Amino acid sequence: MEFEVGFVIDKSLKACGVVKRTQVDQIYGFTVQGSNGAIVPATDAAQELWELGLDNHKKFFVNQKPETQLMIEALELGEYQRDDYWLPLTESEDREARRRKDMWLAENNKSLVIGLNTGCSPVIPYKKLTVDYHRLLIERIQAKFPYAEIVLLGGPEDTIRNGLIQEGYSVISSETESGLRDGLISVAACDVVVTGDSLGMHMAISQKKQVVAWFGPTCAHEIDIYDRGFKLLTKSPCSPCWKRTCEKAIMCYDQVSLEEVIDALESCCANRLSGRSTALNPAP
Repeated sequence: MEFEVGFVIDKSLKACGVVKRTQVDQIYGFTVQGSNGAIVPATDAAQELWELGLDNHKKFFVNQKPETQLMIEALELGEYQRDDYWLPLTESEDREARRRKDMWLAENNKSLVIGLNTGCSPVIPYKKLTVDYHRLLIERIQAKFPYAEIVLLGGPEDTIRNGLIQEGYSVISSETESGLRDGLISVAACDVVVTGDSLGMHMAISQKKQVVAWFGPTCAHEIDIYDRGFKLLTKSPCSPCWKRTCEKAIMCYDQVSLEEVIDALESCCANRLSGRSTALNPAP
């Protein structure tokens, strides 16, 4: 196994170890220093991204670059041009997305699909809103946007929660047990997606949806939604923190302004219905 070039973007012993077991002439990103397991920049270009992993102040408050830019610069892939995500559907997936959207709209004679991506991975569990918050959000959306159909999005870990969120409301719960590509199809069938900082958010960005993304434990400035929607910050004074455990009585997800979500949704829905590609600023 021999390669001219190797790219290691993940600062982990597993990722670096895989490359160590092969013959690579030039490594970009990160590598392991000797046999002590220390992960270090493979070239000077990765120094900035490496330092962000060591300095919380720099990561949380000084850096303003999105992760996409940091990766392109660290891997020396050329001048950063803010290239959009590109995750195309196959022809059959695209047909299914269109069929699914038509079916959802026809169910209650609606004209727009709002997807609520309700979950996140278990690594940082605080990147999802509570069941009660989602239920309150559904009530507000149905009152404010009677022309919109609400679809709950998520993966296998969200099946039970989505059932609890849906109970008693006229909303659609998308399939959560059929794999990543099927979840991507459901996201592609939506017009607007409300989400935390999760895989579902990245899927929505990749399908060029209007996105209302809220941020609590993670860094909003590391995400680029390409002017299609809004990034909303929790009011929690300790955000961001990147903590995987937290014992605070009032969590960051409890301090996301519902009014800001609705205002952002209003702009995104109007934007989607009018065919504009860039969202207008929400009402103050």
